Amino acid sequence: MLIIKNITNFFLSLRTTLWLLGFMLALMLAGAVIMPGQNEFQSIHSVPMLEWLQKQPGNITWWLWGSIGLLSVLAVNTLFCSIESLVKKRKVTQWLLLISPQIIHIGFLFILLAHLLSAAGSYQATAVAAEGDMLRISDDAVLRVKEINIRSDPYGYITDWKVGIEYLKDGRLFLTDMIAPNSPSTQMGFNINVKDLRAYPEAVLLQISREPGAVWALAGGILFMTGILALIALKMKMER
Repeated sequence: MLIIKNITNFFLSLRTTLWLLGFMLALMLAGAVIMPGQNEFQSIHSVPMLEWLQKQPGNITWWLWGSIGLLSVLAVNTLFCSIESLVKKRKVTQWLLLISPQIIHIGFLFILLAHLLSAAGSYQATAVAAEGDMLRISDDAVLRVKEINIRSDPYGYITDWKVGIEYLKDGRLFLTDMIAPNSPSTQMGFNINVKDLRAYPEAVLLQISREPGAVWALAGGILFMTGILALIALKMKMER
């Protein structure tokens, strides 16, 4: 029982939060010194981070592993403190004032979850394609460039463009989409957009990426900002 009590007190302590943030700052400073001098970090964005970490030597990635561990403990610490706050202040009449900090905490946890999901399953690649070319985007799906429509002015400058694409599974068409300026294709969890194009002969440079944590990051950001704005508004109202 004493061990459980000590563990609970550790995660409920604000001092724990401050120490964790202090250690995180130290690790980030160490990373800022290590990263510029190591060529291995040039490929960190080309594969999921957790997959990249497993293939790199520990003497240059120890600070990243440490950061992941500290963030995990910080997430548990945040959850414990939020629950304790709700339990202790459940009789407060201004429930919005009570819940606002917890909304901020939930937003923070969602953002951490988003980064974890992206670190485990993100994907990014680029490929040059012409009309009719096919690109494999997953084990069971293929992307085909159906058409490339490029409009140019009399001086040869591109004024508008559209790229029609098709998604195939097992050789069968099951979905069509169109990529245009500021309008990527967001199907099957992928984000496919045109990074560059060439009018003669017509070809496009496609960027294919997948961020499984994007929705969670958006939800976390909205909750985080909502909690902060609500807390500021309530504090200002109380001070009047």
